[in-house]
Amino acid sequence: MSKAKFSICPRCESATTEVQFKSPVEGAWELYRCTTCLFAWRSTEPDTITDPKLYPQKFKFKPEDMPGFPVMPSIPPMNT
Repeated sequence: MSKAKFSICPRCESATTEVQFKSPVEGAWELYRCTTCLFAWRSTEPDTITDPKLYPQKFKFKPEDMPGFPVMPSIPPMNT
């Protein structure tokens, strides 16, 4: 597993990825996260998830569009 292979986010294509976790078994998998769009994936995912060229186009977006995304409403407190 090469960090270079996962240095570009498959979803937003930013070069802002980082290793979040490594498996307890040396070299089994790593968990990556994009600090731009917060997408996360394991190194063991298929190429359709890890490769920006193969990631489904309908789920991609440009980081510059993020400020226009709607804000999710907060979850109200539970009534007990």
